Amino acid sequence: MRSPISGYSRLSKVHKFSAAGIAAAGIAALTLAAVPGGSADAETQSIGVKPVAWSAHSFGGQEQQEQLGKQSDNAAKLAKTEAEAKKKADAEAKAKADKERAEKQAASRSEERKPVQAAPAPKTYANNLDGWIREALDVMKAKGIPGSYEGIKRNIMRESTGNPRAINNWDINAINGVPSKGLLQVIDPTFKAYHVEGTSWDIYDPVANITAACNYAADKYGSMDNVNSAY
Repeated sequence: MRSPISGYSRLSKVHKFSAAGIAAAGIAALTLAAVPGGSADAETQSIGVKPVAWSAHSFGGQEQQEQLGKQSDNAAKLAKTEAEAKKKADAEAKAKADKERAEKQAASRSEERKPVQAAPAPKTYANNLDGWIREALDVMKAKGIPGSYEGIKRNIMRESTGNPRAINNWDINAINGVPSKGLLQVIDPTFKAYHVEGTSWDIYDPVANITAACNYAADKYGSMDNVNSAY
């Protein structure tokens, strides 16, 4: 008598073998269906594989592409802005240079058109005692020799009464052979020693006589203003 358990075991094994055989047959059929020409020799035939389409979205790259696109647009906008700023700066620099050049040219033309000022006419003096004293004072001022109009005129009137050709032939100087001459009665050695550059070497010249005498008085008395008698 068979044991139920052992009988069940045998049936199960049979069933398993049957199922395995059916599965193997099914696989073989599928293999033959996939091979062109229906050949059963699977090892000598190539199995056709349908290519799979790829997309950036499938691999999560769409967002990266959009980000790169935005960065490219921003870079283009920045480059355009910088180019416009440089163009504007260049235009402003050119306008400034043109303006400066125009101003210089205008100034140059103005200088060219500017009339040349004539040199001031030389100062003139009357040919009389007043004119002689005034001219002598201008020379003395330029040379740093002190003296006033009043002090000079006072001494002239005492020494020669305003006669530029006056000569003293009777005093000690005349006796010694060097008479006093001119408006302020100057002897030749004194005139030569104190002659003022730029004036005549003629002792009888009014301006030369006055300036030499005042130069001598400044050296000996501080100024002709301090002389109140023969000197």
